[in-house]
Order: sequence, then C-alpha cells, then structure tokens
Amino acid sequence: MSHDPATDRAFRLFGTRVAEPQVQVLGAGRMSVQLVGGGLRKIAYDGIEVLRAIAFVVRDRDWGTYSPAITDLTIEEGAQITCVSYRALCHGPESTLLSISVSIALAAHGGLTFRAEAETPTGFETNRCGFCVLHPILGLAGSPVIVEHVDGRLQNADLPFLIEPWQPFQDIRALTHQVMPGVDAQCRMEGDTFEMEDQRNWSDASYKTYVRPLALPWPYEIAVGQTVLQAVTLTVTDTRGEVPPAESHADQPIHLTWGEDLGRLPEIGLVVTPEEAKSACAALAAYGAFGATGLLLHFDPEAGHGFSDIQAFATLAASFSSTTSLEIALPCQRPLAEELGEIARFVADAGLRLDAVMVSPSVDRQSTPPGSRWPDCPALEAVYAAARAAFPDVQLGGGMLSYFTEINRKRVPAEPLDFISHATNPIVHAADDTSVMQTLEALPFIGASVRAIYGQKPYRMGPSTIAMRQNPYGSRTMDNPNGERIAMASRDPRHNGLFGAAFAVGSAAAFVGAGLEQLTLAALTGPFGLFAGPQEPVPEGTIRPIGRSIELLASMAGWKARAVRAGSSRDLLAFGGRCDDGRCALMLVNVTGSTLKVDCQDLGITDMASMVMLDEASMVAAASHGLEERNVPASQLSLMPYAVVKIVWEAA
Repeated sequence: MSHDPATDRAFRLFGTRVAEPQVQVLGAGRMSVQLVGGGLRKIAYDGIEVLRAIAFVVRDRDWGTYSPAITDLTIEEGAQITCVSYRALCHGPESTLLSISVSIALAAHGGLTFRAEAETPTGFETNRCGFCVLHPILGLAGSPVIVEHVDGRLQNADLPFLIEPWQPFQDIRALTHQVMPGVDAQCRMEGDTFEMEDQRNWSDASYKTYVRPLALPWPYEIAVGQTVLQAVTLTVTDTRGEVPPAESHADQPIHLTWGEDLGRLPEIGLVVTPEEAKSACAALAAYGAFGATGLLLHFDPEAGHGFSDIQAFATLAASFSSTTSLEIALPCQRPLAEELGEIARFVADAGLRLDAVMVSPSVDRQSTPPGSRWPDCPALEAVYAAARAAFPDVQLGGGMLSYFTEINRKRVPAEPLDFISHATNPIVHAADDTSVMQTLEALPFIGASVRAIYGQKPYRMGPSTIAMRQNPYGSRTMDNPNGERIAMASRDPRHNGLFGAAFAVGSAAAFVGAGLEQLTLAALTGPFGLFAGPQEPVPEGTIRPIGRSIELLASMAGWKARAVRAGSSRDLLAFGGRCDDGRCALMLVNVTGSTLKVDCQDLGITDMASMVMLDEASMVAAASHGLEERNVPASQLSLMPYAVVKIVWEAA
C-alpha cells in the first residue's frame, strides 16, 4: 500500500501518520498566541514568551486528560482586538457529559481574557475541572514574583530555582512577574482558589497554577445544574516608551561555543522486563547491545515475577559482557529479610550474575499528593539494611522506581547506598510534540536538585522513555491502539521515528551537567525497544532510529564531558567529549520540526574530522547498514528536523 510523500515523511519523523491538532497563530498589536486544541500556547509580548499556556482542563479519575471535540469555533481577528469562541463536549463514563463554552479576547495594548463556563446535564465525575496556567522556567526560575492571595494579601517572593517538592504558593488570586526590563505581566485567576505546583517535578518545563486545591477530595462530582465559571486575565504593562518591535533572527545560524569542562559522560543502559527477556536475548545474539554497557533488569513480585523470570535474566546476562543491575519493586508484605532473602536465593540458584541491585518499596511507586496520607511502608533504613544483608557482594542502589516527584517528596536516606536512582517521563501531563521536547528544559533542574539533596553520591537515571511504563498517579497507563499522542500512554508512536531518537540524545545532552554514572533511555525490545515488535506499524525486527542514537551515545561513554553553548537558542542541544586517547567529539541534536543552520567555526574542529548524521535522508539506510561517515563541511551545518549529528576529530 502506497502513501503520499507528506504522510510518509510524517511517519519517518513521528512514527505515526496521525496529525497533531492544527496550530493557529493569532495576534493583536505586540501580543501573539498559538491556538491549539482549544487552549492557548506560547503567549508572547514582543516575541518574548510571557506564559507557556492557558487551558481549561478536565481530568478523569486516573488523571487522564479529556480531549473534547471543538465545535462552533469562531475567530475574528482585528488590529486592536482578536476574539475567539467555541464549545466543547467531554464524554465521561456511563454516558455522562460535560459541556464547556469558551470566549477569548486578545487586545493590542497587552491584555488577554480567557473565560470558560462548564455545565453538565447528567452529573460528571472529575479529578480537575478548571484552568491551568503555565509559566515558563527558562529565564524565570529563581526570579521575583508578586503573589496576590485570595484574601488580598500581597507576597513578594521568588519562583523556585531548585525544584520544590510541594506547592510553592497557595490560595492564589494573581501572579506578577517581569517579562523583560520595563515590561511586567500580571495573571489574574478568578472563579476558584488556585495554587501552584512546580511541574519540573514531572519534567514539565513550567510552573503550573491550577484548580482546585489538591488537599480537597478527588475525584469529585459536578452536579446537574451546577455551573463552573472561571476566567484568566493577563495584563502586560510596558513602561519602556516607544520601542520598535523586536527583530527576528530566525534565519541566522546558531553559533556554537565551548562551555565549561564537566565530569565523565555516563554509561548507557537498557531496561529489560521478564516479559521481554527471551526476545531481548535473541536480539542481543543477533545484533549486540548497540554499545550499551548496562542491563537494568526489572523484577516485581506483585506482578507475578518469580524464579523462572530470574532464570530468564540469567540466560540473558550470560550473553552480555558488561554490567547487570536488578531493579526490585519490593512488596514489603512479609518480613524484609524473608522477601529479600528469597529473591537472593532465586539469583543464586539461577546463577544470575549481578553487579548491583536497586531496591524500592513497591508502594513508593504511587504518588502521595499534597494533603494525602502517606501509605504504610517499612522504614527505608530497614529496607536498605535487609537488602545489603541479602546481597552483600554487589552495589546497592535506592531512590524511586517512579519519577523525580516521588524522590523529591520522600527523600531517601542516602548514607547506606552506593548510588541514587529514579526515572523520568515526558507525557505525564501533555503529549503533544512541543510539550514533550520542552521537557528537556527541565532536566538540568532535576539534575541540579538531586545534587543539592544528595551531593556527589553516584547518580543513575532511567528508564527515561517517552512512553510510560507505570502510572504513579492513577490505576493504569493509557492504551494507545491507534498510534496517537496520548498522555500517560504505555506505547508512544514517536519511539518509531526520528523524534524518539532526537529525544533520547536531547535527554543525554540535558543531563550532561548532572554527572550521571549510568543513563537508561530504552529497552532492547518491546514498546521502548531498539527494535520494532510484532504490534508496531513497521516490520518486526526493524532497527528503530533510537537504536542508532543509543549507539552514538554509547560510543562516548566514559569520555570527559564538555558543555557547548548555543547562545539563546532552545532549538539545538549539544555537548562535547574528549577521550583519553586524544579524540574529541561533538554531539548535536535538532529538537524541532524545522531545519536549523549551525555555525561550528569557533569549536576548533580540524579538517580531518569525520561526521555521521541520522536524519530523514539517512534513517532507512542506517536501519539496515548503520550510519555512514561523511566529510565535515567547512564551518556550517544544516540539520534537518530532529536530526542527530556526531563529529569526531583528533585533538591538535
């Protein structure tokens, strides 16, 4: 079956031909917004992002986000004011309905009003029904903010620089911050009591102000006849006088310069579940590990994992020449020594070679939101002592099998541990392409926050994949049979495309300053695998683009790291490395859907340098034959959307 070039290109980039909602750019005077799926994104004044997003959000009992169809959409653009109105309908369980009427007004003088009115003819269950307002983090983290509370009290504070585990501000009516010198923005939120959470906990690149307070019970019921009426008003005040509009530098090359020397680049790991152990063993025999030097073996007795699964891991580990770590979700339902002793006997009887174990109580995978009761759990000191006794001859890791949120809220005692670990996931709250790539902005803050809490304790990260392996915030991950972009989904189509490869390299670049010991970004097989499985829209066994990106990252493991600066651009991520034998390397990744020009002339790349490039022109050949070396062009590169580039040269 043939496809037209446009849809085939979409599949190469995103692993799906399902298109994202249309983006409409609207403006009035110096104000501009993107209208996407009924919400506003990239709300800017004079080209500077003031707010990342405003949206009226409805969440189900598992914190899944409804995506209601938009009807009766009307847009009236004018030089002084632009108006938008529409209706949306949410279909809940058992034929329940929620109808939402929206009006938006964008004013040239720097004003924006977003009103929403929700009603239900049936009653409607929800965990959240109301506005979410996102402030960006880059340029705002650590900066002053004025908080107006619901009682009228004003608070002069700073937006957190390190990631706050709990809400930095509560009982909010308005927030005021500086956009640029001479330009301030006040965001006023009415109709309910708002509070802010630091969404960097979940790797979102924003501070989120939302309703309703999490200390109140959820899910809750919107009753028949009840109206939910809310409004967000943004007011921009510009005291600069007559200032010409900012010039666009979109066509200028991104100029790269070297930054500071860092530590060593991490080893690259691959996660394996018992369900994938057999196929992973076959893939390892046929193709190798793409340079990865760590296997992270997941073991969960509550999921039915037992001795036969440890035997399967032993067979896999016997054919893998590098390190193996066993990740244990400990039930903590019997005496700790009994549970861990049993797992240790499984390991010994199966002959599983281990270099490390990472132990976390199973219950700690579930989030404990503000106001909720902490679940019963043995003291972590006791868990780690029992683990050390059961596995005395290997490294012991602790932390969380879920995300930074959980390790930030329940800080583990690090003294008994040889390393700290947690995972990340970019689709907890949103799954559109822009939001997923923007999560890379939050990763350096996660690394800095871990270092602030745990000092220089060895630090491992992962698995960090686009798809979600476990949902700490609800009863399940979301199914995704049609290859869509769905928050909290257990499969994500972009893992099949260049987007997934770029996200993996972007994650490595974003964490380069954290001094990671090991970084796990994929599996060998399965939904997170380097190879397509039987339920994927590409032939089974096909090497995905992420396989080649893992290969490139693994080839620099252990090299001395060096930061690379890209000016003010957020479109390109880069880092450098130097091997002990004198070779130098530069890794680049375009994290956008546009072609980028890159100026490398100040990096000292020699004429004898070689380059490999993974992009839409090379990905098909790369899947079968690997990446082909090319000569490096004179000082300027052109990177296609989501392209990954590695340049290697001998140091002068």
